[in-house]
Amino acid sequence: MGCDEISLGDTIGVGTPGATLTMIDAVERRVPVPALACHFHDTYGQALANVYAALQRGVSVFDSSVAGLGGCPYAAGASGNLATEDLVYLLHGLGIGTGVDLDRLAQAGEFICGQLGKPTRSRAAQAWSAKRLAASLR
Repeated sequence: MGCDEISLGDTIGVGTPGATLTMIDAVERRVPVPALACHFHDTYGQALANVYAALQRGVSVFDSSVAGLGGCPYAAGASGNLATEDLVYLLHGLGIGTGVDLDRLAQAGEFICGQLGKPTRSRAAQAWSAKRLAASLR
């Protein structure tokens, strides 16, 4: 019917790695893992841990947004999406190629956040920005 991927989402950001593994184990009984993707929000700071758990089960497609922008209209207080900068940093640290230049991504996130008047939610981007600022002061 044209569906080639099913995205498993934690759009309010309450998932944990254990719950992620349980969810993938249940779904893979009916859907092959290569057809799965995951979408995590970072409300409780578990998005990267959830990605890592999903990677262990063979999932290789993940949604993210620059600077962790976005939110959830369904749950008050839910934070934004997993920050792309943090996801790319994790994947590169694991030796997984992404084709994404992290420096240019962080620059793009900094520009977008400046235009929106919002701070980045990306820890990797915050570290990158501090490193860049320190280098410019030398």
